[in-house]
This record gives sequence, structure tokens and C-alpha cells, in this order.
Amino acid sequence: MTAQNAQNWTPSSWRTKETLQMPTYTDQVALETAEAQLRALPPLVFAGEARALQKELGDVANGKAFLLQGGDCAESFAEFGANHIRDTFRVILQMSVALTYGGSLPVVKVGRIAGQFAKPRSSDTETKDGVTLPSYRGDNINSLEFTPEARIPDPQRLIQSYHQASATLNLLRAFSKGGYADLSRVHGWNLDFVQDSPLGERYEDLASRIDDALRFMAACGVSSETVPALRQTDFFTSHEALHLNYEEAMTRQDSLTGDYYDTSAHFLWIGARTHQAENGQIEFIRGIKNPLGLKCSPTLEPDELIRLIDTVNPDNIPGRLTLIARMGHDQVEEKLSPLVRRVKEEGRSVVWSCDPMHGNTFTSETGYKTRRFDNILQEVRGFFAVHKTEGTHPGGVHFEMTGEDVTECVGGAQDIGAEDLSSRYHTACDPRLNANQSLELAFLISDELKAARQDDAIRPAEAAAAE
Repeated sequence: MTAQNAQNWTPSSWRTKETLQMPTYTDQVALETAEAQLRALPPLVFAGEARALQKELGDVANGKAFLLQGGDCAESFAEFGANHIRDTFRVILQMSVALTYGGSLPVVKVGRIAGQFAKPRSSDTETKDGVTLPSYRGDNINSLEFTPEARIPDPQRLIQSYHQASATLNLLRAFSKGGYADLSRVHGWNLDFVQDSPLGERYEDLASRIDDALRFMAACGVSSETVPALRQTDFFTSHEALHLNYEEAMTRQDSLTGDYYDTSAHFLWIGARTHQAENGQIEFIRGIKNPLGLKCSPTLEPDELIRLIDTVNPDNIPGRLTLIARMGHDQVEEKLSPLVRRVKEEGRSVVWSCDPMHGNTFTSETGYKTRRFDNILQEVRGFFAVHKTEGTHPGGVHFEMTGEDVTECVGGAQDIGAEDLSSRYHTACDPRLNANQSLELAFLISDELKAARQDDAIRPAEAAAAE
């Protein structure tokens, strides 16, 4: 922020603004008590970690890396467990290996995890069998059970979500630095996927080439035993900055720089329903120094986007801001192109990421909310096509996925049909890609990255020839 803007911001200045998608608590004393408890608890992440992520995202903004962001639509108290955390982390590692090889770029790994509880809703109420109750807004606010008592927002759920996030982060740090992320181990998992996948032959060539590269490196003395970077990885957490009472309580002043950081996660984003420039969510995030994200919907106009960019990143710092496009497979090229072009013309430094999930949701004939794998892939391809046309870097992807064998999205190599959704439909909110669908998509995106890399290599040569 500029010095003048900084003087007008505090962690609580959002309270002077209109805020959307916030729960209505009936007991304000209980809410204030929970906020005081949170302020007294240790930070979940540290300012230095957030600065390290921003540096890596700066490389993405400059075309030198790629962002992979994924995880649950909304974390739940019921699904919490070591195996669930491990499986999600494992799939993100597997995806990153395929993307790194295809793009010849480092992959910045960010999970929708350890804090992704609250969810925006299209309506404040929900009606079943003639009974109308407040909508379910995530486990840190109320409960999924359709009873009057369960749907009352409970401030103590914020405390429970903090402790679950703390335990999740503890395990993630152990996995990322303790040997579980060893490159040879992760590649072995990918080989298992290739053998078991119906599209195994399609991916076997890429997997074999990665295997050859690892053997060559080992022959040259480069292995996880000799190079620590091959047996550990950096892994960051993120969630939507929706519940501002929680985010404010977790905001602390860094002792080294004096800057404010939201210590609930390394990366916070603002959703398409709450990114109005004058609202509380934008007011809150403009003052914290974490790397930030903004969801970009088909209704977002270029002028409005530039105003938002200048509000949250007035100093145009590379890596500070990620624009997460969620357009829908049938209009991504039409709606994204003007935004990318305008941001480029204005000289704003951003990371462009593709969320192919939220614009492609529909209700199946069996009554389940779902997404088609082919539509998800089509939006990713359209995203890459836009950046090829505009001469900009397709910086990343943002998925709702899980490491479990769920049946929530239709299609993919497993050919999940609408009739299969009921067998393992576990999400409390939006449908997620399962482990096989996630990895299948990573292999397909690696082809797009490879093509984009080859195009970048050709473009300078063409420019030189033209001179």
C-alpha cells in the first residue's frame, strides 16, 4: 500500500464496510469471546513463509514457474484425518511431477487446505419438504445436518477449525520435509497410475521419459541421497478470505518488518461473489502482506479489474496478486481475452491462473451437482489458447480435488456416469475431481505446457529473423 492508504487501514477497518456472505450470529458476546481466544492462539503460518511464497509466485508472474493450487471444495470436521491429508498431498505431488516435466518449469505447490472451511452460498436459506432453514456455510460456521439447531452459526466452530488447521499443517510440514516427497517415490506412484489407468498407454511415454531422466541423474551422482531438494519440497496453504472475524483475529504484525500478515494461511483469495471494490473483503486483504488471489468471473469488466488490481497491489509487486479465471468452458476465450489484453496493456504484473471447476457445475439427471471432466479440460485448453494469442504466460491452474476415490465429477478415463455419482458422493458442497481424474488432467495439462514452452522458444527466433 502507499503510505497514505496504509494510514487508513487497520485489521478491523473492514468493519466500516458492507460485507457479503458473512454469517449472522445471534450471540455477539460468544462471537467476541471466540475472537479473543483466536487472538491469543499462536500463528498457523509465519510471515517469512508468506514472503517465500510471494517470491516463488513472482517467478510465475515472470514466466519462470507454474502454479498448481488444489484441494477440497470445503474441508469438513467429519472427513478430517491423517489419511485424507496424506492422500490429497500425495496427488498434488504426483500432479506436480507431470507438470514440471511437461513445462520444464518449477511448480509452486499450494493447497486448498488447513483453513478452507467457509463457503459462499447463492441463497441465505435452504428449503426442504416445505421447511426453510439458514444455508449451510461450512463447518467453521454451522453444520450440514438439516435441523434448526445445526444451522445456527456457532462461534466455537472457529476455534475447532483453528485446531484442525493446526494439526493439518503439522502433518503437511512433516510430509513435505521428512522424505515423503522424495522425487523417486512420487514418480513411482505415477508409474502405478500409468499401469492401472485405462489410458495407460497414452501416459506411458511421458512416464518413461521421466524415468530415463531420473536414471541419468542418478548415474551422474544426482539423487535424493546427495541433493536434499530432491527429497523434500515447499508446500503452502491457502483458503478464501470469507469469514473476516476469523481472518482479523489471525492477523498479526510481523516483528521484523512491522507489516501485517494474516497468519491463518500463506495465500488468501477473494471469491467472485465478494470482490466488489468497496466491500469488506477487499478492504481487509488490501492491508495484509500475504500473496493474494482474486477470482475473475465472466461478468467482470476490464475497467473494474484494473481498479481492483490497483487497490490490492498498488505498487505492482510481482507475485503479490494472482488472478484466478473461472469463466466456463463455453465462454473462456471470449470473456478472458479482454481481461488478459487490458492487464497486459496497463503493464500490471499478475499471475494468471485457471479455475476450470466453478464455471462448469450443473445438476445431473440423478439430482447430484456435478462437473464434466471434458468441460474442465476444455476450459483449461481455452485458457492456454488465450495466453498464446495474447503473448502472456499461462501461469497456473486451480482445482477442487481430493486424493480419495470419490465419484463426484463425471467422465475421465474411468468413465464415471451420472448413475455412478451416488456410490461415493462425499462432498458437502461442490463436486471434486478424484485422485485418478486429477492425475489424468495433470498429464493432459503437461502437454499444453510443453506446447506453450515450444512456442515460446520459437517466438524469439521468429522475432530475430524479422529484424
